[in-house]
Amino acid sequence: MSKPDLSHLRADVRAIQAYHVQATRPGLIKLDAMENPFVLSKALQAELGQRLQSVEINRYPGPRTEELQKALADFIDLPQGHALMLGNGSDELIGLLTLAMARPGAKVLAPEPAFVMYKNFALQMGLEFVGVSLKADFSLDMAAMQAAIDAHQPSVVYLAYPNNPSANAWSETDIGTIIDWVSAYKGVVVMDEAYQPFAAATWLTHMREHPEQNAQVILMRTLSKFGLAGVRIGYLVAQSAWVEELNKLRPPYNVSVLNAECALFALEHQEVYQAQAQTIIEEREKLFAQLSAIEGLTPYPSSANMMLVRVCKADTSADQRHALTEAWFKALLEHGILIKNVSKMHPLLSGCLRLTVGAPAENQAMVQAFQQIAPTM
Repeated sequence: MSKPDLSHLRADVRAIQAYHVQATRPGLIKLDAMENPFVLSKALQAELGQRLQSVEINRYPGPRTEELQKALADFIDLPQGHALMLGNGSDELIGLLTLAMARPGAKVLAPEPAFVMYKNFALQMGLEFVGVSLKADFSLDMAAMQAAIDAHQPSVVYLAYPNNPSANAWSETDIGTIIDWVSAYKGVVVMDEAYQPFAAATWLTHMREHPEQNAQVILMRTLSKFGLAGVRIGYLVAQSAWVEELNKLRPPYNVSVLNAECALFALEHQEVYQAQAQTIIEEREKLFAQLSAIEGLTPYPSSANMMLVRVCKADTSADQRHALTEAWFKALLEHGILIKNVSKMHPLLSGCLRLTVGAPAENQAMVQAFQQIAPTM
């Protein structure tokens, strides 16, 4: 068979790497992707199954997605003067926003390390990406942020709240200052609240109480961390004028009727998911204390359903840190624990693993694996 000629593909597309989804296998405790570890009760599974049986999959989505929009607006107490737009996960919303801002010379800025899709979508659509390194403790470097914003005047600044992969929530004062800097030249600040179910605060409060100061703010959320990672529902909230324009780029029927029905069902049983989130928060604090007690490990405080753990000293060489982190990753895998090795993602992450906070039994198995492996490293 002759090979196809790909010469008409954009050279930059051929040069980039596809988003890597880590392989898994049956029997592993999967703690690599910040998923909710809990499944619905048998009774709720049966109830959801009954609901999905009656969905008219021969029809395009329409009224049910509109009802989902209204249900989400009620769920978050949508601020007056604001509107809500649905996406096929937050990824689609990031892509649509990037497309909307893709003017000649436009730039996108984000603190790093950060969610990789901010950069990926910018480069895919021909925008320059400006990364500003966080401080060693993963807090915002405000002097560096101001210098970069002044020099580049990016069209979009992404602030993940809490951040991924460091899992910390940045200072509200610092965030407000960045919003002021960007708003001064009419740029946009995107508050990405993917991990909001596990956080102590939300920027939506500021948008509700101070709409004028937050007129240039677009807030994004996802139901993935709520407990519906397989359903792919994201949404953004902004003052109505923003949503009116962004809606022009949204593909028709971008949310399937099955996904919409699952999301509506979850919102009708939100107390179940909120109880799950509370359990994860409690488990997160236990996990932090238990990992802190293991010699050689340095876990970082988290406001999300994940945790960053440094497994080697900072004064070792980069090659040594990467090798030791990979050894930890493989040893945990041999114990049946799948986490994420992020050591090579950014210099600040050198020597770090990222793990999801799982169900109690999963977390205990992970802690025991860490305890057994530590003396061998």
